[in-house]
Amino acid sequence: MKRFSMQRRKFLTASAAGVAGVTLAGCDQFDSLLRPNHPVRNALASANDLTLAAQRLLLGDEVLAKEFSESEIRQGMRPNGTTDPQEPDYVALRDNEFADYQLVVDGLVETPQSYSLDQLRNMPSRTQVTRHDCVEGWSCIAKWTGVPLSLILDEVVPTANARYCVFHCYDNYGGGLSASPYYESVALIDARHPQTILAYGMNDAALPVRNGAPVRVRIERQLGYKMAKYLRRIELVDDFSTLHRGKGSYWADHGYDWYAGI
Repeated sequence: MKRFSMQRRKFLTASAAGVAGVTLAGCDQFDSLLRPNHPVRNALASANDLTLAAQRLLLGDEVLAKEFSESEIRQGMRPNGTTDPQEPDYVALRDNEFADYQLVVDGLVETPQSYSLDQLRNMPSRTQVTRHDCVEGWSCIAKWTGVPLSLILDEVVPTANARYCVFHCYDNYGGGLSASPYYESVALIDARHPQTILAYGMNDAALPVRNGAPVRVRIERQLGYKMAKYLRRIELVDDFSTLHRGKGSYWADHGYDWYAGI
């Protein structure tokens, strides 16, 4: 199973990095690569289907991603994607050192909640040293501290028809007139994984703005693009049909596969 996981990681990072490079060359070329039945699109879809089935059937719900010793942290966590959101509501929070921050958790739950940063910091926490694997082809080991998402879910109590956690973020992505709110999602089974945390700390310090402050999600058995930053709301839903383009995440809406397990 370890051999399968390594081959899977190499294939997905190489394939997705190639597709990411195409986006820089123009939307038409990108769209043609990811149109239905294109070999690149079919290869990525097959790899994701295979990994989803393998992880569900062979790894189990709570098998952990590899954790490392602190001595293996060789550099600061590399920032990528958005590193300094300029949306007015985020800027106001940042300039006040997130004193007024509230993380809303609602949707298909029995008890919607809103959490300040202090409340999150005072909840039981988990610290883990893990590797971030980016589709651009790089990896980075860092130490993360945060609230297990499962504890939040226990407090809000998902309804029987809730299937996914959707992470709505403060940053817009894409630039210019094509910019759209960044969002991600995971199935509840992955949201409840022991290593899925709402991280507010990194390498024994407060999470920096460039890495997603005040709170980002860590989903350690998936690729880096699933780990949404600048969280403003977690919404529980039964499907994605009413969210943006209906695929379940910003990158899935733009051609990537929704499931990114490694």
